[in-house]
Amino acid sequence: MIESPVERLARTHPDLEIWWDSSPLVYDQWMRKMLREAPPARRPVLEEQLARLYNAQNPAASVFRGCTTNPPLSWQAVQSDPAFWGEWVDDQIQSNPGLDLSEIVWLTYKEVVKRGAEMYLPIFEASNGRFGWISGQLDPRLFTETERMVHDAEELSALSPNVMVKVPASMQGIEVVKILTSKGISTNTTVCFTLPQIMASADAAMDGLKIAEKNGVDLKRWRAVITMMIGRLTEHEALDVQAERKNIKLSWQDKHWFGIAVFRSAYRILTDGGYASKMLACSMRPGPLAAGKMRFWDVQKLAGGDIVYTCPPYVLEPLFEIGEDLEFESEIGKETPQDVLDKMSKIPFCIQAYDPNGLALEQFNSHPSTISTVEAFSKGFAGLEKFIGERMTTRHQKVVSNQARARG
Repeated sequence: MIESPVERLARTHPDLEIWWDSSPLVYDQWMRKMLREAPPARRPVLEEQLARLYNAQNPAASVFRGCTTNPPLSWQAVQSDPAFWGEWVDDQIQSNPGLDLSEIVWLTYKEVVKRGAEMYLPIFEASNGRFGWISGQLDPRLFTETERMVHDAEELSALSPNVMVKVPASMQGIEVVKILTSKGISTNTTVCFTLPQIMASADAAMDGLKIAEKNGVDLKRWRAVITMMIGRLTEHEALDVQAERKNIKLSWQDKHWFGIAVFRSAYRILTDGGYASKMLACSMRPGPLAAGKMRFWDVQKLAGGDIVYTCPPYVLEPLFEIGEDLEFESEIGKETPQDVLDKMSKIPFCIQAYDPNGLALEQFNSHPSTISTVEAFSKGFAGLEKFIGERMTTRHQKVVSNQARARG
């Protein structure tokens, strides 16, 4: 057996987890695309490797240990099979004439999450709830509405025992993490970029655990992860603008060391502090080119930790393409180059992300990366709304037309 780069990465720590970052419903379609585009000589080995990532015949034997989704990814799942989902939506419209557009959208979104959870449930059951989680995200447009987020989170959690709720690291979302944890509902903190957000989420989970234990809530299958969206932090234009104002030249390497430094710092604090939450690396980018070979620092520099990597196609594809040239060692405990830290210490955007006290809770909602990411995630629901809205309009027109013919 020839190990894939994903399998070699997983071997750097016994508790390191690799998750699929997209709806499970599209994995087979993506795998077939990878095989079509691969050189014929490489396909047999690649097919075996991809089949091991998610083992459809025996899911519990999969390399993947979980899955993250978000509204845009769920919308992609619907787009991948429009005939099926069009029929499913039409059935819901017919069966629930009293529901409005937003309610049908929510029903559809939950169905996508539920079907994905079913695919990972064997992993969950075989590991007694340790692995096999799938994250279902709250509507990002509601990231300031505490009561609504708690209500919707309870609905998502009820879909399947292995559904973990993605909660935004907004000011209100931090409170939601505590409330859900107190109820024994597993959480994945998302829309999260800075050490202050990470620490606030970790503290909220610990507070929620105390309440849950006091109330006798069953926590045997409870988990919490905190997603740091590395690329959505390091690529934000605010970083470049502020660096330029300080006459600081930032290279590609500087920016990525910045993201790696924030993640490493969070990992050390959570590990040393005995926190219950586990760090999850997300939004990773390939590069740089060094000594004529492509690297993948965002992945490599975090290897060797008790963390989660969530890998969408845009991460897996370059990993497999350059995999033979990648070496994975235990690097997460290493220090960030001092010259990078010196630059970071002069840029407010970096200070806010790297200093545990760099942001107040009240500033979470206005962080530039929060604003841009919420907007991007909201488009997922907007696309789903348009798809369903058009079908509702078509059905209404048919009903009106049939009524007119009946009268005529």
